[in-house]
Amino acid sequence: MYHSPVTNALWEARSKIFERLLDPPKDAPPQSELLTKTPSQSQTTIFYNFSSDYILREQYRDPWNEVRMGMLLEDLDALAGTISVKHCSDDDSTTRPLLLVTAAVDKIVLKKPISVDIDLKIVGSVIWVGRSSIEIQLDVIQSLKEESDVSHSVALTANFIFVARDSKTGKAAAVNRLSPETEREKFLFEEAEARSKLRKKKRVDRRKLENGEVNQLEPLLAEGRIFCDMPALADRDSILLRDTRLENALICQPQQRNIHGRIFGGFLMHRAFELAFSTAYVFAGLVPCFLEVDHVDFLRPVDVGDFLRLTSCVLYTKLENPDQPLINVEVVAHVTRPEIRSSEV
Repeated sequence: MYHSPVTNALWEARSKIFERLLDPPKDAPPQSELLTKTPSQSQTTIFYNFSSDYILREQYRDPWNEVRMGMLLEDLDALAGTISVKHCSDDDSTTRPLLLVTAAVDKIVLKKPISVDIDLKIVGSVIWVGRSSIEIQLDVIQSLKEESDVSHSVALTANFIFVARDSKTGKAAAVNRLSPETEREKFLFEEAEARSKLRKKKRVDRRKLENGEVNQLEPLLAEGRIFCDMPALADRDSILLRDTRLENALICQPQQRNIHGRIFGGFLMHRAFELAFSTAYVFAGLVPCFLEVDHVDFLRPVDVGDFLRLTSCVLYTKLENPDQPLINVEVVAHVTRPEIRSSEV
């Protein structure tokens, strides 16, 4: 009752698939044999009847008569979770189910504005599987009457990565294999495989900067030092990064939990996105046009009662095209537990 009607419907469907998730037998053994499934077996579609459902339309409307992107992020996360449950189900009520959590969002790209007055649908399926990780691709589709090409109807794409844990031991658990059938499925699988290798390489090389990045940073750092040491001589068209910061704080409530009892990842993305949007809005002095989310990393679970502090700042600006300047905003969430004097990102 506390989430969007779409999220509610998805969680209801998920609990029917995995009713034992809510109360699994304590002595149930883990899944002993991995199955091989196709992407079509996990494919799921949800519909938004915006044109005919006034209440639904008003729940998703933003001040500029477009869809509230933060609410859509909640639904995307809920749909990706439902798809991962479908793929990992072994259809055996005697084994204990896996615990599936959002590990990261690889990328979210908005291809065209999403209207709140036109029906839309989200289609998603598993496109790649590792040993204990799953990548799910979601397409938000909104068709105009004059658009006959389906590819032109895709308004947004998102790639979610889920990881599987043994619900008893908490350790990484193997997931069902994936067998792509069509040429498109094979292409998406190969692309996701390449992204997985790149993510591993980035983890190894995270502290190493490419020469080009170093060359970009040096003049920016030099300009920042002038701001700090000789503010009267600083460039009037520049601003220190710290002066773009915004912050939002809240105590995580029971109404924000998912079916596992922890704070819903979609809710965290919703709040982070709206803070990022506000930061860009205040910085630019104009309503920003959202383009993409580069990545989201879920490093720690968030529990009911945690004190959550979201901090944001403008990280980078670029003005190659004066009509569409690029503004990169970063949001970091700090989870604080005052009783035990603990705080972490």
